[in-house]
Amino acid sequence: MGEPTYEVLWPLGKSVSRTAPPADRTQGLAGRTVCELWDQVFRGDEVFALLREILPTKYPGIKFVDYKKFGNTNGPGQRELIGALPQMLKEYGCDAVISGVGA
Repeated sequence: MGEPTYEVLWPLGKSVSRTAPPADRTQGLAGRTVCELWDQVFRGDEVFALLREILPTKYPGIKFVDYKKFGNTNGPGQRELIGALPQMLKEYGCDAVISGVGA
């Protein structure tokens, strides 16, 4: 009697999503609108406050849309928020996003 034979399935399955090329990079932040996203974990309030203070010294005319306008990106309403995010970013005229996540 030889070794037993087992039927094996590939655990990854078929890929069903399509990849899209990344958007073009914003050419500098001077005069641009930067939107803040945060998951309400690990000092994002402090980090965003520092960025709002420091970045205008390097990028004149930069504008910020506070993370409070968007809500918690990680919580009970996460699915709805992420679904609405493209429209919200468009409404606020976002040129770039800084997404802060907890450590």
